[in-house]
Amino acid sequence: MKNIFFFSVILLCIVFSWDSFSQDEEKSGTTKTDTLQYQTDEVVVTGTRTNKKIIDVPYSVIRLSNKTYRYDRKTSISDVLNVVPGVFMQNRYGNHDVRISIRGFGSRSNSGIRGVRILLDGIPESEPDGQTRIEAIDFNSIGSIEIVKGNSSSLYTNAPGGVVNFINDINFPNDFLILFNDFGSYNLRRNGFKTGVRTNDYSFLATYTYHNYKGYREHSEDYWHILNTVLETTPGKNTNLQFLGYFTTGLIRLPGSLTKREYDADPFLAAQREKEFDYRRISKKGRVGLRLNSKFGETLNNEVEITTYGTIKYFERTQRNYRIFNRYGLGGSARFTNKSILFDDRENEFSFGGDLFYQTGPIEDYNNINGKKGDILNNLTDETIGNSGVFIQNMFELYGKKLYLLLSGRYDNVYFDQKDQLLASRNDIKRYEAFTPKAALNYKLTPSIAFYTSYGLSFDSPAGNELDNYPLSSNGGSTLLNPDLKPQKSKNFELGIKGNIVDFNRKYFINSYFELTFFNSVIEDEIVPFEVYGDVYYRNSAQTTRTGIEFGGRTEIVEGLRFILSYTYSNFKYDNYSAISIDTDSLGNLITSTKDFSGNLVPSVPEHNLTTALEYEHHFNYNLIGFIKGSVQYVSGLYVNDANSEKTEDYTLLGTTLGIDYRIGKINLLLSGGLNNILDKRYVGFININSTSGRFYEAGEPRTFFASVHFGYTF
Repeated sequence: MKNIFFFSVILLCIVFSWDSFSQDEEKSGTTKTDTLQYQTDEVVVTGTRTNKKIIDVPYSVIRLSNKTYRYDRKTSISDVLNVVPGVFMQNRYGNHDVRISIRGFGSRSNSGIRGVRILLDGIPESEPDGQTRIEAIDFNSIGSIEIVKGNSSSLYTNAPGGVVNFINDINFPNDFLILFNDFGSYNLRRNGFKTGVRTNDYSFLATYTYHNYKGYREHSEDYWHILNTVLETTPGKNTNLQFLGYFTTGLIRLPGSLTKREYDADPFLAAQREKEFDYRRISKKGRVGLRLNSKFGETLNNEVEITTYGTIKYFERTQRNYRIFNRYGLGGSARFTNKSILFDDRENEFSFGGDLFYQTGPIEDYNNINGKKGDILNNLTDETIGNSGVFIQNMFELYGKKLYLLLSGRYDNVYFDQKDQLLASRNDIKRYEAFTPKAALNYKLTPSIAFYTSYGLSFDSPAGNELDNYPLSSNGGSTLLNPDLKPQKSKNFELGIKGNIVDFNRKYFINSYFELTFFNSVIEDEIVPFEVYGDVYYRNSAQTTRTGIEFGGRTEIVEGLRFILSYTYSNFKYDNYSAISIDTDSLGNLITSTKDFSGNLVPSVPEHNLTTALEYEHHFNYNLIGFIKGSVQYVSGLYVNDANSEKTEDYTLLGTTLGIDYRIGKINLLLSGGLNNILDKRYVGFININSTSGRFYEAGEPRTFFASVHFGYTF
């Protein structure tokens, strides 16, 4: 309650400041130019799949520039998105495998990202079934990040929690070369380069990063090579053509989850089985894409965009068995937009489009013999996963350039086709289809402050690994795919206000951005994980209600001194959930019983998540900038299972960052460094949900330092 009171006071201060600013304008008899600085003047495409200012999008959308985190450590997505309200991340296996949860969607995943659509330059990094790994995301290459929080299923496949779009830094003004060297605790090393070439005919961006990290837990080292390229040209006056490509390869070792007893003894040790069988993942993945965007018409009021792409993925997963995946994918999307004036003076924007992503390839299964691949092929499955969908959207001005109605809807078809090459009788096909509409209103109190509300349906199909069958299913595991698992559906409502308050004539609180959102989701057939002898399977709970509040604010107290606040309150409960509970006795035998989890809280989601930061940037002169930041994150305890039998402790983490940006002529030198978890707090950073063996716990990052040396030259 203290946190709720705290953010309420901040909001009242912001609203009071806006009211005073409005009164000053009225007294002077003048109207100032809309001089928005932070969020609401930014044009985004992810929220509506058309070019819109954030203030005009009728739901919660945030855009982060790489300038906001240029001094920070950038080895993980949690380093960058930690200040976004409504987004909660849990780091696993050192600093690599991150669980991303937006309004609770994604919290069920024990491997990879689920329920949140991940894009790179607008092209899905998410698999056709919605599961995502983000090895190809390199923050040295990224120029901006767009985050849509809340139900986006009316525009994107498998996006009930929202969308995160990472956009490469192609909009640079001059030719440049940057060499970067990052290092830190536990043998962290990141080296590479970033270069850009701009002419009258084209722009070219290329980045390469080598990442090597021993990890703060035993048996958790990883290394990666990441190459990203973007080539952009303008074959016509109003036509843009982009070539987008990447390739990444690397390895990560998996230390596994610990019991409470093991965690209390030494949280940084690896689980014994994971060490003995050398649990690890080896990945190689690449993608090439081509995008054409063209505007036409007398007033350029029509726009068409066509994107095609191909993917290759090679993946070795060594766990209880040794599995090898080879996947090849083809995909594309198309969109048409028309802007017009209806009924004499009412603005109208209509768009429609579609997406297709098809992926196929064999999965080989061998014995794991002390970390080595056995000689005998146990299973060989040809797996095909595809999704196709079409969407339609219309935004219409209802009143006076202030009130707008947005209607959108999408039909999705997600299918799985698995063929057992060793036993044809086990061939299996499953298909999930749904239409997900959404309606939203946006009312602009001023050009820079708006109320918004929306209501819509969402649809989230199971991922391929979630469909693995198990012996206690209704058909006793006789088919490849679980016959009982249904898609997760929900009804989602939100109400919020956002805005920017700017007055350059003030000495204090010159520029303030804020957003406050209330959300409520009722979920049917929520997909939740459970274990049988250490193997993870999935089932449906009956109904879950999620209610929460998000608040985010950023204000410039005086010139150069900024205060940042992000707070999320989450109340997520199982309304009706009765399921077979599978446990083990002291001898390791399975014990099954029916248990009622109704009324329990959803695991792996904190009730309170608060992050604050105070940063100061001082311009000593034209050539030299100094930077200092202090941050605090508080996370309340999380339940580890549906039974709510155990709960992690609350934790508070302190961090600091220092930086210097020195320019002389065409040369730029950026030095930065900092400390994370200054007090060396021991805390659970990742929860392995519903483990029957009690292996819930994975340690968060201890006290660590980092430093960066970036050398740049502008040609």
